[in-house]
Amino acid sequence: MTNSTDDSSKLIPRIDRHAHLEGSLSQSWVRERVDSVPDSLEALWRGEALPFTSFIDSFLFVADLMNSSSATRSAVNSAVSRLPQTGDSPAGIDLWCSPLFLVVERKLLTLDELWKGIEQGISDASAQGVNIRVILDAVNHFGPANGHALLDLVANDLPSFVIGFSTGGLEGVPFKEWAPVFDRARGLGLRCAAHAGENGPASNIVEAIEEAKVTRIVHAVRAAEHPSVLEFLAEKEIPVDVCITSNYALVPELTHHPLKVFMDAGIRCALGTDDPGIIHTDLATEWHRATDLLQGNVAYLERLVENSIRDTWCLPD
Repeated sequence: MTNSTDDSSKLIPRIDRHAHLEGSLSQSWVRERVDSVPDSLEALWRGEALPFTSFIDSFLFVADLMNSSSATRSAVNSAVSRLPQTGDSPAGIDLWCSPLFLVVERKLLTLDELWKGIEQGISDASAQGVNIRVILDAVNHFGPANGHALLDLVANDLPSFVIGFSTGGLEGVPFKEWAPVFDRARGLGLRCAAHAGENGPASNIVEAIEEAKVTRIVHAVRAAEHPSVLEFLAEKEIPVDVCITSNYALVPELTHHPLKVFMDAGIRCALGTDDPGIIHTDLATEWHRATDLLQGNVAYLERLVENSIRDTWCLPD
């Protein structure tokens, strides 16, 4: 196989396969609007590894600043700014968003204001040749009622740019219990994904696919120690969104990222930034980290780019 860092630097993708709207606001934007920043957020900005619960605290702090269409638009613009600005490949972002948290739980803005800000950001991105689609994000550890409440909120007001439904948060509730929610989301025409195997066991990955019938997995780092799960993902041709910097920050026991293990197993991986305004990164940084992990293997790097295009939800069919 050919190995060449010089060649690989020309391949860098322009599709961020996994970015959270609320986690995309820039550090400078946040600092301008608060008197002080929580210690946990400062630590994450410095690149320190923290327990997942500390990340959640930081995520909630930043999300509480999204109280207008203008702030929402800024978050979309910040996500776009972290894409490579030049290149021949298509550009786009699969953008995760938590409307129930922003609109109902925190009452930061109305659903119309949220959609308006996202739509304005998508229009800004389109003018730069960047495609964006939105995936609704429910919270696993709050249980299926959280997912149903989210779908209740948006079912009668679902913009065309909303294309998917997912669960995130702590993997505390079995995906079998979430199956009716995913069925309902599919009934609304939404594609289904799940954060699984990040802060929960590898068995969650299999359960999310078999019981909840999701067609895409986010993170999946726990699969690396389970050959049967790796084989399952490869056989089912399940796309996996890989967020290297985030995984190192939020899975403290992770000493070596399993990206190469995934690629060796034939899993359809592509890169994402996750929460780049909280865990400081951009797509170029993720690419360079992937290049190091894959030892400059051009065949694997080409596959990462191909997968980012083939399996993304933001590009037109």
